This record gives sequence, C-alpha cells and structure tokens, in this order.
Amino acid sequence: MWVKICGVTTREDAERAVAAGADAVGVNLVEGSPRRITLERAREIAAAVGPRAETIAVVADVSVEAARAVLEATGASRVQLHGHEPPWVCAALGPAALQALRIGAPEDAERALAWPGELLIVDAMVPGALGGTGQRVAPELVRALARRRRVVLAGGLTPENVTGAVLEVAPWGVDVASGVERAGEPRRKDAARIAAFVRAARAASP
Repeated sequence: MWVKICGVTTREDAERAVAAGADAVGVNLVEGSPRRITLERAREIAAAVGPRAETIAVVADVSVEAARAVLEATGASRVQLHGHEPPWVCAALGPAALQALRIGAPEDAERALAWPGELLIVDAMVPGALGGTGQRVAPELVRALARRRRVVLAGGLTPENVTGAVLEVAPWGVDVASGVERAGEPRRKDAARIAAFVRAARAASP
C-alpha cells in the first residue's frame, strides 16, 4: 500500500511523514491553495526527504514545459497534475507525471480508465474546487477502476476511515492532506495522525 502525505509545508512535517513510513510527500504549488508553498521551500523539503521517499510537486493547469521547469527547480520526483490538463500533457511527461482526476459520476470513471500514465489519483468532484476539500469519493464509482488501473485514492481520508475505504475500493495507494492536519491549521501536520493513518492504511491492504 503506497501512502502519500500531501500538503506538506515544512521540513519538520516532511521528516515526520517519512519517519512514519510514508512513501511520498506532496508539496503544493497551486495558487490559492491554503497549503501553497514557494519553489524554494519545495526544494528544501525535497532535499530533506532525499531518496527515502518521493517528493511530489502538485501543480494545476500547467504546460509540459512549465511542469518540467518545476521538476528542475524543486528536485521533486514527479509532478502531480491537479488541474484541467488534457491527456496529452500527462502522456508527454511520461513517468514524471501523476494525474489527479475528480470523479463525481460513472462517466468520469470511464474517462479515467483511458487516461495515460502509470498511476491515477482519484479525488472527489466538488464544483469550483481542485481538491483538498475533505470530501470522499463514492466507492461504487471507483471500485471497478481500481481493478483495472493503479489507483491512488484521495479525498476525505482520515486515520479513522482509511481502513474501511481501502477495504471498499482496494486501491493501489492512498493520499491524505486535511485528514492528518492539526486542528484548525491547514499548513501543519499532526505527527500522531500521520503515523495512525499509515498504520491504518497498511493494516487493510492484502
């Protein structure tokens, strides 16, 4: 079970995620996000994480050239395309890209099935929001998709519900941001909740 802790804004929280056993930390570069950080801070976090886990730079509505520039500037392992990028952007970036798709209806899942790329992050469809809403994806919409693609389940996951979500969907991985934050602090993570999330996610995997 691949586990990503997203919306990390400090080196300390990145270290806590890695120490808890996370496979990846996400750094948010999307304008308007409460978890947004600078390229310089993202580079500091990627350097601190080093080879122990992936650092994934979250971007939105970028070109292929801009995505590559983010990778170069931050030293991140991959970019997570979290906007309305067309399929060819993901295809052009190859293994360096991780596409996030919002699923709110069966046709969204059908579209995701044909999307290029090795991994797909599936998040809840919330009008006017790109992600980080704390809303869960309906399991029945993504269960079949997870049997045919490497799906990373995101959206509304917490240490309390991730075990059930993994059992319902059987994803390849899980992704959490708000579910492991300190109460009322979207820019800081709670070390105990990170550790509990990783344990709960892995406890449910085969």
